[in-house]
Amino acid sequence: MASATVTSKGQVTIPGSIRRLLGINSRDKLLFIPDGDGAIIKPLKRNILDIRGVAKQRGVEIDFKKLREETKKRVAKRIVEKMK
Repeated sequence: MASATVTSKGQVTIPGSIRRLLGINSRDKLLFIPDGDGAIIKPLKRNILDIRGVAKQRGVEIDFKKLREETKKRVAKRIVEKMK
């Protein structure tokens, strides 16, 4: 078990043993999930928007935000249809 102290600015240093265990690196983002009188902290996994600009583009530029929203709508529609 590891512990840490919260600073006056609300900051905390995650103990090295926990960072290694969870594979947390500098500049990674964390997700805080309320759970009763505590919280679950998980590394926030990257998504397609995080790799935007990594590869060279040829031709038309892809709007990843629009593509992601359209995909979310299609998936939601399939789920609703399966529930009927």
